[in-house]
Amino acid sequence: MKTIQLLLILALSFALTNCQKEEEEIITDTPPTESIVTGSPLAGLISRNSQNPTSCDNVLDNSSCFSVVLPVTVTVNGNQVTVTTEDDYQTVQDLKDNTSGNDVVYFSYPITIKYENFNTQVIENWSDLNNATEDCSDDDGLDEIDCVFINYPIVINVYNTSTQTTNTVTIQSNSQLYSFINSLSSNVIAAIAYPISATNSNAQNVVINSNAELESFLEDAIDDCEDSGTWNPSFNTILTTGTWYVSYYNEDGDVETSDYNGYNFVFFANSNVEVTKNSITTTGDWATHIDDGYDKIEFSFNNDDLSNLEEDWIILEYNQTIIRLKHVSGGDGSIDYLNFTKL
Repeated sequence: MKTIQLLLILALSFALTNCQKEEEEIITDTPPTESIVTGSPLAGLISRNSQNPTSCDNVLDNSSCFSVVLPVTVTVNGNQVTVTTEDDYQTVQDLKDNTSGNDVVYFSYPITIKYENFNTQVIENWSDLNNATEDCSDDDGLDEIDCVFINYPIVINVYNTSTQTTNTVTIQSNSQLYSFINSLSSNVIAAIAYPISATNSNAQNVVINSNAELESFLEDAIDDCEDSGTWNPSFNTILTTGTWYVSYYNEDGDVETSDYNGYNFVFFANSNVEVTKNSITTTGDWATHIDDGYDKIEFSFNNDDLSNLEEDWIILEYNQTIIRLKHVSGGDGSIDYLNFTKL
């Protein structure tokens, strides 16, 4: 993070001496700490918020890889339904729930499917649909955050460290924001020009003034946007099933995931944990509690190399394959992130 801030400071100095007055004011309005780094937790949240929603219609296509463009006609257990809006998904669900026989959804082809990146594909028959489903990459199971909205337009200040050039990008839609965030590279520093406005899950307009506020806004929306009809086992049940590894660790802006390469974690219902690396197993324990309204988990390991993981972690979200945790220091307010992924 210190390197990124230094580069952005250099960029601002460059802008002050080489850009027109209007550009100077735009660039210098955003402090270095507001940069968005590719692969960061905030970048991931923005991507999930701006992507084409692909999970909301799983009752139709049983895939979170793409959505089916409406309107579409389907047949369920002999009943034909024209799905015109998202409200009609419930009609399809009711037909599936009320049948004791075949609850498969049959489409009247052709149909059009739309991927997370808003690209579309015409599907002519069942074989095409099956191929599209099989071609989907592995899903991390983290659904879109689709019940809150960033209000456009927003402006993003950009500095390219390779070409030493600055410019601004005006984002007018979700598809533009998704494309921008997912095309970020390590040589590009991007910073949102705050304040921006957004609409929360209660349809209320809120003003967001920083990356920290935007991150909290999107994190808080995860539970609000969850499909209430989706069954998810308890956190303890998921944690104590299978073997886990550290798939992401970020300490105060520095990605240090490689520090935990090769460690496998098995959590037990009696609050014990076994950690294995290179056939050497050490032990520890874990415990969950509620603090300041947050569900938290705390680890203790009999291995000094894992001491940085011994924090009280906020449980941000979880599913069968991934657990996302966050720690906020009570001292300087620094933030760490820890993700476990199931082997």
